[in-house]
Amino acid sequence: MNFAESQDYLLSLGFELSVKKFGLENTQILLEALDHPEEKFLKVQVAGTNGKGSVCAFLEAICLEAGFKIGLNTSPHLVSITERVRIGGKDISEDEFARYTTIVREKGEELVAEGRLQALPTYFEHVTAIALLAFAEANVDLAILETGLGGRFDATTAANSEVAVITPIDLDHMNTLGATIREIASEKAAIISEDSTVVVSDQNREALEVIEARCGQFGIEPIDSSSVTAKDLNGTVTFISEYARYESVTLGLKGRHQVDNARTAIAVAEALARQGFDICPNDVSRGLEKVSHKGRLEYRVGILFDGAHNVSGAKALRAYIEENIDEPITMMFAAMTGKDISEISKILFPLADNLIFVKPENPRAMTTRALAGSVPADIALRSVTEASSVSEAVETARAFAGDGLILVTGSLYLIGEVQAHLQGVGMTHREH
Repeated sequence: MNFAESQDYLLSLGFELSVKKFGLENTQILLEALDHPEEKFLKVQVAGTNGKGSVCAFLEAICLEAGFKIGLNTSPHLVSITERVRIGGKDISEDEFARYTTIVREKGEELVAEGRLQALPTYFEHVTAIALLAFAEANVDLAILETGLGGRFDATTAANSEVAVITPIDLDHMNTLGATIREIASEKAAIISEDSTVVVSDQNREALEVIEARCGQFGIEPIDSSSVTAKDLNGTVTFISEYARYESVTLGLKGRHQVDNARTAIAVAEALARQGFDICPNDVSRGLEKVSHKGRLEYRVGILFDGAHNVSGAKALRAYIEENIDEPITMMFAAMTGKDISEISKILFPLADNLIFVKPENPRAMTTRALAGSVPADIALRSVTEASSVSEAVETARAFAGDGLILVTGSLYLIGEVQAHLQGVGMTHREH
């Protein structure tokens, strides 16, 4: 298959969350048939509701600065599916992605023909296997795996990562993961297994109790990111741990919430150093400063992009805007079904002078009519517009904004489509 054919094939497998399949058995059988690529390098798996992508980005930057060959598997992608598989800090090429897709597809079809699998692996199972196979062939020193959804049944969990990281847990994907913090925490804590090294970000009490109980089953003493303290002074941060002091760091990612994500990444880096990875304090400081993360408080062509897709993310975005933005805001917004849109709207919409709603090309996306109906009655807006397409939304935003700021938020899927439109490129199919 060429790259276009590989995308069409993955698309043919159906939207991930519409596939009623639970368990890791498919992925485990597939990885076994591929000669266990996941066993050829050390792995860090990151799960959580908020900050997991940023922690992955911080950790990748730190390890690259230390001179290690790093594999990074993230989701979703914004413009190209190749963004999901990074080696040495660069996205895999389209040709290489197509080659690995062909290998995984043929192996999956072979397993179905033999009766070892009842159905082809899902989209996300395919991409996880593609990433692990690419990392093995590239002889990476370490792979960082961002959990797609939950943890217990996520394909990345089949890799049996030696290091498990759990970022802050909040209510999200409640129709899939559970209606309470404890239920959601239980799904995410399932990435912890016997002999795991566990790093835990600051958590609310209920989530922490669940995580500690899971660790207790295996006699594991988790590493708390609060063991790394942070002092914020005039835009720089000094981090202090039992092992080192990181002076006057200017974080490469914007927003106060990134200080906590950096603390978690430092705790993981220090844990890796104790396991033999030659990571020094200067590597940590430089990595924290050089990091980049697409779609998270990212300015591009005069537009601010931020994938605030849940209540915690909306609060972090609001805090950033209230501290840093003093100009009229035209907000382009989209959201997926299952999100707490009533609460998100109360947090974000009062920031806007103009609101533009648009529906991304995703079967889980809310309609513009439903979004417009979520606008609180007690806020004053100059205009509320329902755009029929991303291109129309961008044109409308530019007409409204004038010298003000355009903010694209609410969904990473929307950010990807807007950025693709601005670049004049076609989108590739995205899951999770």
